[in-house]
Amino acid sequence: MKKVLGVLLALGMLLAVACAEAPQMTVEEYPRVDGSTATLPLSYALMAEVTGISQEEAKDYITHNRTTGSFYKLVDGEADILLVGKPAQEALEYAQEKGVELEIKPIGVDALVFLISDQNPVDSLTKEQVVGIYSGEITNWRQVGGEDLPIRAYQRNETAGSQVMMKNVVMGEVEMTDAPVEYRPGDMAGLVEVIASYRNTADAIGYSVYFYVTNMYIQQGIKLLEVDGVAPSNETIASGDYPYTQEYLCVIRKDAAEDSPERRLFNYLTSEEGKQLIAENGYVPCA
Repeated sequence: MKKVLGVLLALGMLLAVACAEAPQMTVEEYPRVDGSTATLPLSYALMAEVTGISQEEAKDYITHNRTTGSFYKLVDGEADILLVGKPAQEALEYAQEKGVELEIKPIGVDALVFLISDQNPVDSLTKEQVVGIYSGEITNWRQVGGEDLPIRAYQRNETAGSQVMMKNVVMGEVEMTDAPVEYRPGDMAGLVEVIASYRNTADAIGYSVYFYVTNMYIQQGIKLLEVDGVAPSNETIASGDYPYTQEYLCVIRKDAAEDSPERRLFNYLTSEEGKQLIAENGYVPCA
């Protein structure tokens, strides 16, 4: 009988965690949230859900210092919780140097997508062709079924979240070609804009994260390439059919108290209700 009661109690506790309701806090209690550019809409929605203010009002309280920068803020005690992609290794090493242990859980999935002009006849690249372009082996669109034009391959700066993702999930052990400064826009918006601006010449290619270019910064004149014949979408990202995916993370300091605002948000975002909030705001939640 005791064993049965013990099992039921354990199941009840698991169910309580899985079905955790959104914590309720005042604006003053709300923790300092930081993270990636692409998670800003989720950050606004989360604050609105928890505090009762509007998402528009939440914009006055939320600032994201981009992927790698936000990790420095958390380690230095200038942020409490992150909604973020995987950072540059230097940020994780910085946490180790400072003796700060981090608690990290995946909350969603996004994809790295490749952007070209909608005037470019190429619709799909193979994974090998993508690597070939960014390693410098493929230099002309004619080599991948396009017109006889040199490929102008844009990339991001070394610590940008999309650059880290590019190296991790696309290039692997293959070295990326060293792009000149003018081929490295300072932010995601700049990269999208520069691809759109080359619409007439149709020779540029760049990359960004799927949610950003389909929900936050939609520009005319660009299209997203298929990879190995698979178009990026919420469905193909969730199923893993689209190959270049990476998890969004929720991060707090491991020493955060159980009743602290940041840990309460951390627990909520990894619950079923948290997944529902993530999905309702256009993201792909973790399975």
